[in-house]
Amino acid sequence: MTEWTSQQTEESEQTEESERQTDQTEQPEQTEKPEQAGRPEQTEQPGQTSRPEQTGQPRQPGQPDLAPYASPLETAQHPLPKAPTRPLDEIRRWPRSFADRLTAPLPGVRAMARLAKEGAFRPGADGLGDIPLLPFEPGPLPAVDSTTVAVTWAGHASWVVGIGGLTVLTDPVWSRRILGTPARLTPVGVRWEDLPRVDAVVVSHNHFDHLDAPTLKRLPRHTPCFVPAGLGRWFRRRRFTRVTELDWWEGAELDGVRFDFVPAHHWSKRTLVDTCRSLWGGWVLTDALEQSVYFAGDTGYGHWFKEIGRRHPDLDVALLPIGAYEPRWWLSDVHTDPEEAVRAFEDLGARNMAPMHWAAFVLSAEPVLEPLTRVRAAFERTGRPREQLWDLPVGGSRLLPA
Repeated sequence: MTEWTSQQTEESEQTEESERQTDQTEQPEQTEKPEQAGRPEQTEQPGQTSRPEQTGQPRQPGQPDLAPYASPLETAQHPLPKAPTRPLDEIRRWPRSFADRLTAPLPGVRAMARLAKEGAFRPGADGLGDIPLLPFEPGPLPAVDSTTVAVTWAGHASWVVGIGGLTVLTDPVWSRRILGTPARLTPVGVRWEDLPRVDAVVVSHNHFDHLDAPTLKRLPRHTPCFVPAGLGRWFRRRRFTRVTELDWWEGAELDGVRFDFVPAHHWSKRTLVDTCRSLWGGWVLTDALEQSVYFAGDTGYGHWFKEIGRRHPDLDVALLPIGAYEPRWWLSDVHTDPEEAVRAFEDLGARNMAPMHWAAFVLSAEPVLEPLTRVRAAFERTGRPREQLWDLPVGGSRLLPA
């Protein structure tokens, strides 16, 4: 059981507050038109009914050497090879905004007024009653070598991935609290002191429950960090020296493991002045034996899953979000519900599915245990073998079959 001492908690919260003040005083490099009003992280999603999927080409950032974009139809007719790898730690110029990559509009005043009127920010008493039943079974990290792949769920979107002999953290959040939410429902499933040397970090986007400054501050500043386009400045200001920013469909390689950045149906925002200033997406990690792990980050359901599956066939395991989905009218554009997560798994053509993004923080109104019961039922309806659903407890691990 992870121990939370009062001193550790106080230090973590003080550090987080200090980092947050730094973030909120940052100003954009160039003057732009005012962005849309800010929202708390737990209500981060568009409050409009999902519109039909967009299949047009996103705007390219104007770099001549970027990988080409294609619609799902074009990709199906003419499969695209993986783009050449980009250099590590490359300093690049990016557009001032990635708002044209949105696949749904951000909410307006009416949507936010409706949310405030309904007050559907948290589960009711009945929905919180199952907190003691949330699965928490921390165990030792599995032994891995350069030929094995293992995933350990630390909680929320934080995974310890062993691949190609590397230890990779995804969206590492080891803090007890994040901005705008109550304390964690379950402790972190892996104690920080039990981690092996961290060889790399991947970050999906800049929301506080995925990009946690106090946690990252614990890492050596020479740790390689793979981040979305536009987020490199945030890391370099904190003196990280090995930061690789990638656009959608770009990849880079570290010690024989390839890191590919892929699209997601989401958005980004961390302060009042940085809406969509950095990109958002997921990551595909592939070792020299072509064993692969897809980390979806934070995303709604849409056409990108099929295209990711086309460009990255034979994914061994897909780490997919299943929580933070109610009320649906507010969250459907950017957070999959359990049934949509299973549908995304089938679109990807992956061999195994590992649910995440639930059981740690209260970010929305569904009962805390509902994501697990619904994803199990949805998976059963597919007729797939039960062992392909890796519904791990917080702290649980699984290795790819030999």
